[in-house]
Amino acid sequence: MTGASVEPSAKSSGGERLPRSARICRSREIESVFRRGKRIRMPFVDVLALVFVPPRPTVRALGNGEQTRFCGRVGVIVPKLGQGIVARNRLKRRLREIARRRVLRRLQEAGVDADVLIRSKRSAYRATYPQLEDMVTAGMEAICFKGR
Repeated sequence: MTGASVEPSAKSSGGERLPRSARICRSREIESVFRRGKRIRMPFVDVLALVFVPPRPTVRALGNGEQTRFCGRVGVIVPKLGQGIVARNRLKRRLREIARRRVLRRLQEAGVDADVLIRSKRSAYRATYPQLEDMVTAGMEAICFKGR
């Protein structure tokens, strides 16, 4: 057999995942952010955030008996909008990754406790990753860090 050798996958052992305690999952929590939060409309996404002042308790228990600190949570909403499941799943993965790498990290660095929802628009299906990243980051900064 000729050709390049295949390297083992560079997948992480789970440390790169969006922690369950940092996700907004329940419909009543999502509705609360829609009702009480602030919204920024961007070309590809709507960013909604509900900032808690004073912050909620930030120590959350993990399933293995340990505790971790999170200053915020994030949720991603991707409507079908007539798109196929492959395109929808790709967009969801991209937005979750942006939430993990940019949104949660920024909230933790600043010590801001907020629930942030990212809701995609039809145009988001055609957007590149850097475009989505810029829009989500700009929207989150405008809501959570305006006047700081």
